[in-house]
Amino acid sequence: MNLFSDFDKRIKKALEEIDIVSEKRSEVDLSRITVEPPRDSAHGDVATNAAMVLAKPLGTNPRAFADVLIAKLKEDPDVADISVAGPGFVNIRLSTGYWQRLLASMIALGEDYGRSSMGEGRKVNVEYVSANPTGPMHVGHCRGAVVGDALANLLAYAGYAVEKEYYINDAGSQIDVLARSVYLRYREALGETIGEIPAGLYPGDYLVPVGQALAADYGTRLLEMPEEEWMPIVKDRAIDAMMVMIREDLEALNVKHEVFFSERTLHANGAAPIRTAINDLTFKGHVYKGVLPPPKGQVPEDWEDREQTLFRSTEVGDDIDRPLIKSDGSYTYFAADVAYFKDKFDRGFGEMIYVLGADHGGYVKRLEALAKAVSGGTVKLTVLLCQLVKLYRNGEPVKMSKRSGDFVTLREVVDEVGRDSVRFMMLYRKSSEPLDFDFAKVTEQSKDNPVFYVQYAHARCMSIFRQAREAFPDVDIESLDLGKGVSLIEDPSELALLAKLAEFPRLVETAAGIQEPHRVAFYLYDLASSFHAHWNKGKDAPELRFVNDKNRELSIARLGLVYAVASVLRSGLAITGTAAPEEMR
Repeated sequence: MNLFSDFDKRIKKALEEIDIVSEKRSEVDLSRITVEPPRDSAHGDVATNAAMVLAKPLGTNPRAFADVLIAKLKEDPDVADISVAGPGFVNIRLSTGYWQRLLASMIALGEDYGRSSMGEGRKVNVEYVSANPTGPMHVGHCRGAVVGDALANLLAYAGYAVEKEYYINDAGSQIDVLARSVYLRYREALGETIGEIPAGLYPGDYLVPVGQALAADYGTRLLEMPEEEWMPIVKDRAIDAMMVMIREDLEALNVKHEVFFSERTLHANGAAPIRTAINDLTFKGHVYKGVLPPPKGQVPEDWEDREQTLFRSTEVGDDIDRPLIKSDGSYTYFAADVAYFKDKFDRGFGEMIYVLGADHGGYVKRLEALAKAVSGGTVKLTVLLCQLVKLYRNGEPVKMSKRSGDFVTLREVVDEVGRDSVRFMMLYRKSSEPLDFDFAKVTEQSKDNPVFYVQYAHARCMSIFRQAREAFPDVDIESLDLGKGVSLIEDPSELALLAKLAEFPRLVETAAGIQEPHRVAFYLYDLASSFHAHWNKGKDAPELRFVNDKNRELSIARLGLVYAVASVLRSGLAITGTAAPEEMR
């Protein structure tokens, strides 16, 4: 049960039964009404802006209309108290019986409590990471990987049909550089002294095994071939090796994609997919032949002062028109983007999400324009940009990796602090804001370390069940119907914990709707804080302890509350891709 959806319906039903509202029903917009937790829990359990929203169209004063609404809502047996505050907010306090029934619902649903059908099975494609397959993943990829994966999990939990996708940039000049770098390591494996890695090639030691494998399989045969013959052989081996490494890195971070889409497939068969996509845009009137003015500031190397085939992207929201085919007949990088987007569209995705690094800010408008042109405005496209991650150790910047040559790898970070710490902390700040990641702080066992604090709350829940088994050895705790004892849950501290649990379904829908998975991490920390605070009260007030061997019925009732807390923690941690441990040492 979603408490806030429930009272949204009740409040709107009450409004429709008020004479002044029913008389002017065509003039009032009930969709603008919000039902949410009040900013200060001391004011109540539920707050609504209904009186403020409707007063003007009804031609009345907000506080005066609030009094009318309050009189109507007092008829609801689940409303224990109700008042008006400020310019017209209506604050509602719920009856203990309502909270007890809500707890029973939480227990019955278990880890499905909070799961939503708001997505209605709509197909959503979430593309994230999509790093060039030229080496191991670095910490910059890490944030986008976690944000994209957690967002996909969140959307699935909210009822969308989600597909997680990785776009392999395995075409273009960077792959030629990779092949030449591997070929150098191949020569090294054959005994040649290569000296310092030339500028422009990839220097990392991760390419050494690839060169050694080529030497084992081909001997000196590649040395006898001209570049146009050995290049495709080395490219294929290098890309395969890099993707094995990347998949292992992602697995270490608990990131799993359903689809790995190769850019090279777009260039197959004479680039047939690209030609088809451009023809489609041409048919829709979005393509023309022309010359682009030079860009402001520094002119890029690939700019041409000659007639090209252009995408009329300014007519669908972009800043400038985009080249598709150069004057020499070759396709631009953006032409592959067009074909890739059309492939997704043809697969039936009505919503597409790209999770990109902050350095891809220039892609946003062109992708939005492309979505409008290809789909006729039917596809909802979102581009999420993840800001940089700065690594520290006890406040000091972390030096570069020896393995990669010029950056800290994702795997090194995961191996040092664990994937749970990495994943949770990558979500513990909004992705559009820079993130400082300190190795020392994320391994602390304290309240200041969010992932420890949340996981410890779940482990503490499990310890309570172990205590109950010891206190009541004659009771089969696992087979108990924990929902039967909810009528004994009535202490204000217990109800406050229930109120925090009640926010979870609304949190899921809100976070999914605005595509902000970090909100789940924030909520989990708040829930853990509420749970730990209630636990600590039991130290000074034994009557509040979850397990009291002198009061079996109350202890079993409180196990139901603990079960609900543990279920929500597990669900939220699953969305973040983080484990819910039963013990922590």
